[in-house]
Amino acid sequence: MESISIEKELKENSYPGRGIIIGKSPNGKYAVTAYFIMGRSENSRNRVFVEDGEGIRTQAFDPSKLSDPSLIIYAPVRVLGNKTIVTNGDQTDTIYELMDKQQTFEQSLRTREFEPDAPNYTPRISGIMHVGNGEYNYAMSILKSNNGNPDACNRYTFAYTNPVAGEGHFIHTYKCDGNPLPSFEGEPKLVAIKDDMNEFANDLWTSLNEDNKVSLFVRYIDIETGKYESVIINKNK
Repeated sequence: MESISIEKELKENSYPGRGIIIGKSPNGKYAVTAYFIMGRSENSRNRVFVEDGEGIRTQAFDPSKLSDPSLIIYAPVRVLGNKTIVTNGDQTDTIYELMDKQQTFEQSLRTREFEPDAPNYTPRISGIMHVGNGEYNYAMSILKSNNGNPDACNRYTFAYTNPVAGEGHFIHTYKCDGNPLPSFEGEPKLVAIKDDMNEFANDLWTSLNEDNKVSLFVRYIDIETGKYESVIINKNK
């Protein structure tokens, strides 16, 4: 698979929706993830990321303007032991709870489907990072309707063992803007990761569509020690 420029990819797509990037820094030291949210409606744009324990959650920026919390208020990132879970919905909790009961990432997601937001049927995208004892691997998943048919759910899981330094994978909810919004297609896209967390975060944030971007989270986890650093950027301040 040919590597693409994540900056170019984001600049040329006004509405990829919500996106997850997972990979490894070029120096081989860090397990890296990024998660961003975008919005077209006032309800979707009225959000910020806030820290919540070792993870994050979404929160209404102006609670008086929150019209429907059901699909926009959730914990995108949670940590379970040496596992970091990143998703675009409340399936974060499903993965956390069922993996805590010794089920796998894939088994956990078999209990879920795409979002019930007709006519878009937004895909549920998820990622899991295992970092421990100097080893690192990750997996990504997408649950989507069958070409807009809500009677069928298509489930795809992509697992990456011994990730290559400097490489990452990018999956997002929508192929592009539209009405209804067309779901992401194909494998997660191969992208380059950077050694510097703040530089990587700034490149992602400035590449996202100015009108539609809402929040960005980036985390770098030291593969040897498990210690991490994170950055949150919110448009609403």
